[in-house]
Amino acid sequence: MVNASPHAPAPERAALEFGALRHRIGDRILFDGVDLRLNIGDSVAVMGPSGSGKSTLISCALGLVKPEGVVRVANSDLGRMSRRERTRHRSRHIGVVFQFGELLPELTPLENVALAGLLAGADRKKTYKTASELLGSLGVPRHNRATGTLSGGERQRTAVARALVNRPSLLLADEPTGALDDTNRAAVAELLFDVPRRWPCALLVVTHDAQVAALADDTVHLVDGRLIRQETR
Repeated sequence: MVNASPHAPAPERAALEFGALRHRIGDRILFDGVDLRLNIGDSVAVMGPSGSGKSTLISCALGLVKPEGVVRVANSDLGRMSRRERTRHRSRHIGVVFQFGELLPELTPLENVALAGLLAGADRKKTYKTASELLGSLGVPRHNRATGTLSGGERQRTAVARALVNRPSLLLADEPTGALDDTNRAAVAELLFDVPRRWPCALLVVTHDAQVAALADDTVHLVDGRLIRQETR
């Protein structure tokens, strides 16, 4: 099993575990015995060419794709849950940052971040307070401008704040810097990989960008349906 931690923390600290994942689409094999363990406080980058299954791996962690094998998030087996239970577990334990942010452009950054907490059933006052604190910590200007008027870097910082508002155990990022220019790409990547050191969560990033992947604690390559670890340090 590829273990993203350089040491061996207690089992209860595991945020994500893939065990012997197998998945195919038609005649094409995406996963052929994928194993991965990611602990709280750790980050791992998954690299591979387009079409290799990187984004599908994210979907497996979210419980949107059900492969053969075991997927555990925050010590709970997603395969043993009903769809409603997976949805509830996902909202409580997983945050996601997408390539294009997937924010509502007409809302302010504060409203975008708070909305994720409100949809999860959190208290309104506490959610807005948490959202404001996260935006400040992540360097998003405190103003009432619509999110659609912000720079690409500011929008992605807002997306990171939104992903953290429910205090997830696991943060997933799918090509989070793919739509940014070089300056914003570097700034957002550094911020993203600093998250597990500042908040109690683990980070899984899929990317085609070697410079972004180099910031992770470990890098693994999805090759012929398997994850192969690359020693980065």
